[in-house]
Amino acid sequence: MTKFIRKIKAPDYVSGFDLKKKLTLLCVLVSLSQVHAFSTESGSTTGTEKVQPQNSITGQVKDHKGIPLPGASVAVKGTKKGTITDFDGKFTLTADDNAVLVVSFVGFVTKEVALNGKTNINIQLEENAASLDEVVVVGYGKMKKKDLTGSIVQVKAEALANQNPQTVQDLLRGVPGLKVGYSADAKGGGSLQIRGQTSVYSDGGHNSPLIILDGMQFYGELSEINPDDIGQIDVLKDASATAVYGSKAAAGVIVISTKKGKTGKPVINVTTNTTITTKSAYRNVYNAEGYVKYRQDWETAKTYGTNTTTGNYEAWVTGTAANKAGYYTNPNQLDQYGITQAQWLAYQPAAQIQGKSLNEVWGLRLGITDASLLKNFTDGKTHDWYGSTFRTGINHDNNLSVSGASDKVNYYMSLGYLTSEGAIQGNDYSAVRANMKVDAKITSWLEFGANVNFQDRSDGDISVGTGTNYWDANMLRNSPFSNFTEANGDYTRQPMGPTIGGYNYYYDRQFMELEKGYTVLNTIFNTKVTLPLGITYSFNAAPRYEFFYNRYFQSAGNKNLNPVNIGVDRGNGKKFTWNLNNTLTWDHTFSEKHHFIVTLVQEAEDLKTWSDIVYARNIQPSDALGFHNIANATLLNSSFSSTDTHQTADGLMARLFYSFDNRYMITATVRRDGYSAFGASYPYATFPSVALGWNFNQESWFHWTPLSTGKLRLSWGKNGNRSLADPYIALANLGSGTGATMGYIDASGNIVDTKYLAIDRMANPNLQWEKTTATNIGLDFGFLKDRITGTVDLYRSVTNDMIMSQRLPGFSGFGSIATNLGEVENKGIEISLNTLNIKNPNFEWTTMVAFSYNKNKINALYGNMEDVKDANGNVVGTKESDDKTNGWFIGRPISQIWDYKVIGIWQKDEAVEAAKYGQRPGDPKVENSYTADDVNGKPTYNEKDKQFLGETAPPINWSLRNEFKFFKNWDLAINMYAYMGHKSLDGRYMNTYNDGSLYTNNYNPFVNPYWTIDNPTNDWARLDARGPAGAGTAKLYDRSFIRLDNISLAYSLPKDLIDRLHVRNFKIYASVQNAATWSANDQWKYYGDPETGGLATRMFNLGFNVSL
Repeated sequence: MTKFIRKIKAPDYVSGFDLKKKLTLLCVLVSLSQVHAFSTESGSTTGTEKVQPQNSITGQVKDHKGIPLPGASVAVKGTKKGTITDFDGKFTLTADDNAVLVVSFVGFVTKEVALNGKTNINIQLEENAASLDEVVVVGYGKMKKKDLTGSIVQVKAEALANQNPQTVQDLLRGVPGLKVGYSADAKGGGSLQIRGQTSVYSDGGHNSPLIILDGMQFYGELSEINPDDIGQIDVLKDASATAVYGSKAAAGVIVISTKKGKTGKPVINVTTNTTITTKSAYRNVYNAEGYVKYRQDWETAKTYGTNTTTGNYEAWVTGTAANKAGYYTNPNQLDQYGITQAQWLAYQPAAQIQGKSLNEVWGLRLGITDASLLKNFTDGKTHDWYGSTFRTGINHDNNLSVSGASDKVNYYMSLGYLTSEGAIQGNDYSAVRANMKVDAKITSWLEFGANVNFQDRSDGDISVGTGTNYWDANMLRNSPFSNFTEANGDYTRQPMGPTIGGYNYYYDRQFMELEKGYTVLNTIFNTKVTLPLGITYSFNAAPRYEFFYNRYFQSAGNKNLNPVNIGVDRGNGKKFTWNLNNTLTWDHTFSEKHHFIVTLVQEAEDLKTWSDIVYARNIQPSDALGFHNIANATLLNSSFSSTDTHQTADGLMARLFYSFDNRYMITATVRRDGYSAFGASYPYATFPSVALGWNFNQESWFHWTPLSTGKLRLSWGKNGNRSLADPYIALANLGSGTGATMGYIDASGNIVDTKYLAIDRMANPNLQWEKTTATNIGLDFGFLKDRITGTVDLYRSVTNDMIMSQRLPGFSGFGSIATNLGEVENKGIEISLNTLNIKNPNFEWTTMVAFSYNKNKINALYGNMEDVKDANGNVVGTKESDDKTNGWFIGRPISQIWDYKVIGIWQKDEAVEAAKYGQRPGDPKVENSYTADDVNGKPTYNEKDKQFLGETAPPINWSLRNEFKFFKNWDLAINMYAYMGHKSLDGRYMNTYNDGSLYTNNYNPFVNPYWTIDNPTNDWARLDARGPAGAGTAKLYDRSFIRLDNISLAYSLPKDLIDRLHVRNFKIYASVQNAATWSANDQWKYYGDPETGGLATRMFNLGFNVSL
């Protein structure tokens, strides 16, 4: 290898390189080339095929400037023969006299060259203008990617089509700096957050990015947008890129552009997918055998104590079963205790066991007292409630589109129908989605466009979560010895008997009728007028209609319900919003070097909502009428409510872009916004920004050829945030009520109540915009003619005047007031790298890596100061007070965890030490600082024992995607992502879901390796655990994880077969979503999924796409 390096002659244009740079570049190319060793120069012949004489062909590939292209692909058309060029752009292969060479290289137009008997040939490739002029949507316009000065990431939906994205969020996973949440319900989706949490205020989507759909603000939810209709998504992250949206862009902007037709004949595209959804992670409950073992261990734990004779911590020392070894053990497994069944029975008085079988006695000792449960226990009759709760869901997603374009009209129309079954029984979702997009050129100077998006969706009747949902806290945990059905086959109303009850979803569901969903019509209309001197005017309007309905009927046939509560719920809501803007754009280039784009925008919005809900109770509705008759409800037991809102906003924006010779760029923006939700004193605010860009590789003095792209970006800007849960937050609120204090005494001396109105919230006319000021420094780079490309961004943002609720003194008559306080700072780095690792005629491998790191901290809160004291109690300074109630601390992240630190479990040899805390072996061990508050040698707990333990928001996010193309027709993609560095507190290791009444009432617990004398784990507490007095016992868990998010494989039919079928394209593909997850803490297998904290699903998809 050393001799080879010495003999190589570098081209003249790199003669100025130092030796290290030459060797580095050479080694990269050599390493990439090693995998091409399998490429042979011999073709294959079959049958009577005539063998052509093979010649040795040599040549060199150069770019349009005459510079050799190392790594270019050279293939013999119609064969599997091929090679790549060496460091000097030269190649050698064998081919017949009349062969055609296909030459390609990233960023250049593929070229076909006929040999015509030549054995030495020089080939020159032209740059791909489409690649150079790639368009990015920047808000109120488009720009070439090379002209960008802001931090923007583009996602091409077509590149991810093979993995069958269910939602828009599925397309966005892996974008650097964008955190995409995970949802396990049938609808899917998840939250979105760009560059961390910018404010402590979190209601109303305050930290969520603004969504722009085809140039207009989108007020709906992302499920309304069919991923099959999306052409590209541009994620705007820095203040310069988002500044055009001013008041709405502090949390970033996501710009979605739907597909358009392509010039040529009409294209009919059909895509169909069938997906199987299964549970991939959730907490397990015990089967019958494990359930019995758990109850044995629970009862045995009550007998744990220190044996005064041996000094050891043992079982059968205290409690009812003291000195009765094996008291709770299966009477058929007593050998380990050396007792007989007669001795085992003799542990109880004869009167208590008379007439009972061994299994009955055993069941009663285990606390199984309900007659039906005990009978099933003795008979060995069980039911798998876990299996009745979860299911294998079947999803169908079918889409049809028709598109095309001429010089006058561009159109795209689609219709999709989606049905989705979640992994939980009853968690269903369905949607009809239609889209019609038409752009017409009326005259040479007038264009008109319309985009109509329709959706009708049903959200099902079971939400996926934790807590009191039927499937989680109730049905899932029925005893395995409870009854699923009665003897006659009907569903059991009270599966765990009349005393305990239990819950059977299948019984209740047969008496319910539920319709819940939305009907949405989202429209966009635009007109464009081309004026002289490069000026264009456009008018855009986006009216949106949304109708919501929620109708619920409960039949009187349900014997589980009190007749007073039986009835009908009917809720109806409507939203009407419109957004319009007038845009004037001047785009002109002087002397081929001075490029100006001036954009002026005037914008207005109006948002109205209406909602009415009726709760009709104590009625005997007819099952035939269902929720269609509520007139005979009892007024005393019924109620109704209504909510109406109205918001308005307007804005003015001006943007100037200037570029000199495609080298130096500047973008300056100013926007002024007004919004009705802010106080009368400050309804308007101004948001400026400026950004600079420098394509330094275009400089005449820059001669490092391996660097094909080099751009520095610098931006500064200010944005606002108007996302509020309550649009009247700045105003006083009138509340109504009734009571004797507002009544009077009539002539008979009776107290008569009077209805009244009262102000229950203080107004703040000075409430103003929350503002975020951000700085971004970025580098865009590309090597080897952009075979390797990437970006690096460093950013810092500061949000001040945060919208917060400030507590008021009691004499004010109000509890709090909305005001502007505090400051939050975010810092971070984002890195993305795309590499074309291998490219030859039969194999191509591309890698995309993204990494982001974000840290935020609270710089200020309410401005309240407190003394700082030294160890002797002397005041040595002051500092701003923390808000311990909300868990906000000056200088700490918003999601900071401040709590007691659980450091393990007290073990058998620590009984004496544990007793000092009022605890026992098997109880949680909580770290204590032994402060001055701990008196008489007895440790106590207070705030001084709490510690900063980490943060719940993940500071690190990375993704890795590898794409492979085999033999031109096969495509394989593997996508991974990870969130790291975050923690969470969880008290379930204390068996909190298994204790108290849940145990007494025979509910089935969640599986975990709880502490026993025979299993002295340091991770899980004993079944009857208790914590030290005054201290919290939630335990810290590392929530970092890596997820193998998607594996997809696609096969496209070869061209000759496509031609015979008379179709444009036919592709079949399969994918697995959420294929595997690895967590930093292996205890998560007992909790569920580390990302969701509970349920996660896995999807297996098979689909095909055909274009006609």
